[in-house]
Amino acid sequence: MRMRTLPAAAALAALIGSLALAVPASADSDRPIPVSDIRDTVVDGVHQRIFLSDTSNNQIVVTDYTGTVVGRITGLPQVRDLDLSPDSGTVYAAVYGADKIVAIDTEQLTQTAEYPTGDKTIPSRVAYADGKVWFGYGDQWESGLGVVDLTAETPTVTLDLAAGHDFASPPEVYADPDNPGTLLALDAGISSGPIIVYDISSGTPAIRVSADKGGFYNDAALTPDGQNVVVAGPGNRALTEYRLSDLAEVRTYPVASEPETVSVAPDGTVAATVLDTDDLGDTYVFSGGTDQPASIRNLTHSWMPWGGHSMSWSADGTKLFVQTGSDTSTRLHTIDEPRKYAPTLTVNAPATATRAKSLTVTGKLTADLALPAGTPLKVTRTDLDSPNGKSLGTKSLGTGGKFSFTDTPPAGSKVTYKVTYEGDATHTSASASDTVDVSRAKPTLTLNNNGKVYSYGADVKFTAHLGTTYKNRKVEIWADPFGSDKPNTLVKSGTVNSSGNLSVTLDLKRDAKITAKFAGDARWQPRSVSSTVGARVKVSTAVSGHYKTKYTYGQTYYYFHKSKDPLFTTTMSYYKGRKQRLQLEVYYNGTWYDGGSEYFALGTSGISKVQLGGTHDTGWRFRVRSSYINGSSGDTVNSTTHGAWKYFTFTS
Repeated sequence: MRMRTLPAAAALAALIGSLALAVPASADSDRPIPVSDIRDTVVDGVHQRIFLSDTSNNQIVVTDYTGTVVGRITGLPQVRDLDLSPDSGTVYAAVYGADKIVAIDTEQLTQTAEYPTGDKTIPSRVAYADGKVWFGYGDQWESGLGVVDLTAETPTVTLDLAAGHDFASPPEVYADPDNPGTLLALDAGISSGPIIVYDISSGTPAIRVSADKGGFYNDAALTPDGQNVVVAGPGNRALTEYRLSDLAEVRTYPVASEPETVSVAPDGTVAATVLDTDDLGDTYVFSGGTDQPASIRNLTHSWMPWGGHSMSWSADGTKLFVQTGSDTSTRLHTIDEPRKYAPTLTVNAPATATRAKSLTVTGKLTADLALPAGTPLKVTRTDLDSPNGKSLGTKSLGTGGKFSFTDTPPAGSKVTYKVTYEGDATHTSASASDTVDVSRAKPTLTLNNNGKVYSYGADVKFTAHLGTTYKNRKVEIWADPFGSDKPNTLVKSGTVNSSGNLSVTLDLKRDAKITAKFAGDARWQPRSVSSTVGARVKVSTAVSGHYKTKYTYGQTYYYFHKSKDPLFTTTMSYYKGRKQRLQLEVYYNGTWYDGGSEYFALGTSGISKVQLGGTHDTGWRFRVRSSYINGSSGDTVNSTTHGAWKYFTFTS
């Protein structure tokens, strides 16, 4: 991208537009953008749009200043370099894979013209100057300089305009309307590749000055007056500024890693991105020129993009747009105050502390332009007593960017200390926090009835007792009946009475886990206790087919003729898949002996009918009962329950 200041008319239009759209300044932001392989970026200040060439997807993606996509121009095979006309009305693009230069209307976001450059010319670089689009084309030693003359009645394309220089790769071309008649070309594909300044005032390029500056240039940007150029590369060299009149070195801008992209704001502020393989900082802004340290930001922990222009100033120079990542992880970062130094603030509080005991919080506030001792820092404590934060006043920065303060936390649990630096004319604001786990006492909480078993449908009173606490006197009681079809349910919630009790009466039809919960407060920790109680099933056995009953041997006996098969009808509380166990015993010589047992499924009404067949001997005493056996009866939602014995005998 070639960054330009706007001509007077366009600048006035941009100013009016910016006044109409003025909003309060916002913090730095970033968002994903649907671009895989950015080769170039231009910023249209009139329409406040960013144009990004996406080589891999054969398109130009257009976003607003927030990164929101507002349009796409597709069908541009391997589109590469972009340049913006001085009036911001047209973007020119080098379409590498289609051997042409295209013109894009910046308002309508449509292609308005195309200029074929010749078979296999593969143009890759463009620069607009003096009513013409100059372009670098070709591959390696077959590269050259060409032009699309837009001033002609019918635009014409001319190749082989390098004025005798043999380019080792397509020339990287740059121009600025404030320095008419001048075209800059970098031979970046070889170590001996020079920087060449062409005089194009006659329409035919002539070399004005050429100098070998080490080749392998990654990027370049002209200064606002078009008189100097700042070059990124080669290798790990600093950014270097050269005077176009004689290509003498003017100054350098030191960076810690290989510079990839450079951009110069309308006021001359230089910004750059570096590869940043060591994750020390990837975006540099030299707001004080070379007299002050650069402001360094670390926008990503990955390497920065290389091989393209991925950073640009807004047309008015107030914002800096930086792309990071690639493929599906590409993001657009908007830096709202790029000339300010971005401090790094750290806060370190102890991991744990005792409530009502003094603790010490330390930290550090550093910046590329150091802040003086005495710089004010605001401190806020957030805890259970002050969920919205409580000011602890202003603390002062000490020497070396360090600070510390003491505090006695009145509340327990998570206590957060937030330190804020509000910024100044040369530094952005910063804030950081750390959290301490402050101790709380363990309260007394009990719940009665644990381990008890009750009859089916019994009304059982559960009482939770809460001991001493600080402010919170509320308790919840939850009931979780056994079985996946019944959820854990809040059955009572409220403030305990003056004795510390909260009670609820439950109708027990299943085993259940009853839990009392105390949420805690600023001085007492949360606690819960549980009681597990059992509920028997309702079970009865009816006998039929007998010819009489008689009370004998201390029990009521059912009498059957030996030719009659007894029918035992069991009624039991129903649950899906439940079975009742029918157990038979026989009496002999003073003792009841097991005669066998078997499980029988219940119908949906909870009834099971079993007829005792076979040969029935007379004179023997028998008894039978129905039982629910937890686990063996097909489920575990009730406690084991045995029905009453039913006694019977057979006669002739």
